[in-house]
Amino acid sequence: MRTLILGAAVSGAAAADLAARLGHQVSVYDRSSTSTISLRDLGYAVHSGAWADHFLAGIGLVVASPGFPEHSDPIQDALGARIEVISELEFGARHLTVPYVAVTGTNGKTTVTNTITDMLTESGIPAVSAGNIGTPVSGLSDDSTAIVVLEASSFQLRFIDRFHPVAAGIVNVAADHLDWHGSVGAYGSAKARIFENMSPSELAVYGADDPGATEIAALAECRTIGVSGTAVSRDGVGPVDETLQMGDRRFQISTSDPSWVTDLGIAAVMASSVGATDAGIATVLAGFTPGPHRRRTVGTSRGITWIDDSKATNPHAARAAAQAYDRVVLLAGGRNKDLDLSTIAPETVRHVVAFGEAAPSIAAGIGTPVTVVSDLASAVETAARIAIQGDTVLLAPGCASFDEFESYAIRGERFAELVAGVEAAK
Repeated sequence: MRTLILGAAVSGAAAADLAARLGHQVSVYDRSSTSTISLRDLGYAVHSGAWADHFLAGIGLVVASPGFPEHSDPIQDALGARIEVISELEFGARHLTVPYVAVTGTNGKTTVTNTITDMLTESGIPAVSAGNIGTPVSGLSDDSTAIVVLEASSFQLRFIDRFHPVAAGIVNVAADHLDWHGSVGAYGSAKARIFENMSPSELAVYGADDPGATEIAALAECRTIGVSGTAVSRDGVGPVDETLQMGDRRFQISTSDPSWVTDLGIAAVMASSVGATDAGIATVLAGFTPGPHRRRTVGTSRGITWIDDSKATNPHAARAAAQAYDRVVLLAGGRNKDLDLSTIAPETVRHVVAFGEAAPSIAAGIGTPVTVVSDLASAVETAARIAIQGDTVLLAPGCASFDEFESYAIRGERFAELVAGVEAAK
């Protein structure tokens, strides 16, 4: 088998290594010549610079990294030549020797994925998180693992074939990554592929408060369970007082935020379905804290709380974050992903500070009072002047970071530094 890997970064390198171990003749394409240096040094045939269709000569399989949209020339040329195109997720999953579960969603999928893994580990079941979460599936060594928990992006799910989790989670589905998929319908269809190979006896768990997830779950031919973050769902999963009800069981839970409750409920149902114990689930639910750059408090002064939710990179996530607080000065902006930003500010937001490339679009589309600034530093400085006692200053950008920062994490770290400077100056 002659296999072409599209992308020379982490997932592409892992796919190349797996393909070589399987006996494939491997070549790699990446526009950046710098990215291919290490793979060339390992002996792989590499192509860089402008794409040329002759790179596909003799190729029987193309393994695509998420950096190659469906409309890109390499993908279109491969499909036009009737060459099989699969994602690195599909390629790696085909060669796992243990069962796997998978989680997708516009927001919250990392939290759900990690929480399932924690619940299984606390139950004495060796488990590992992989996929879109950072560790490529192709690079997993599953010799000491009983089950793999995969975070699956829409990019990865678009090009699957045999992908077959024993349980699936769909947290929510709202418009995102339209620059990659081209339309809301194509994005939703990619998400829905997560359960297309599942049997009627297998389980898909979804966010029952979310119209997009509910609509997609209705297409599933496997069993479905809806989880609500606001009340007990018709399937028996949701918050009661300070507990999470799951059928006839109740667990203490560390948060009342509806979006977190939904995430934790989906994780609990999925983990239970593959063997997690009540004790393991209870321990994780009681001790849950959000991950970095997910509604983390980074400062308090003069009765004002500063919150970093830099991970909120689309309007759906930003709006959900703002709804979790009573009175918000919202810092929103960055690079838009061809999304409608007019819904970014719910009724809890009293003022928006719009920054970065998307600032003019945000200002033009919302009815909330707004101040437009150039960058994040100016946004923090402006918010410090606007905020009053009782406000939450929330960084929930609703956009990608790439106009100013290399990642949402670096953006969040810089926000914390700027907040510390503001507090020190008071």
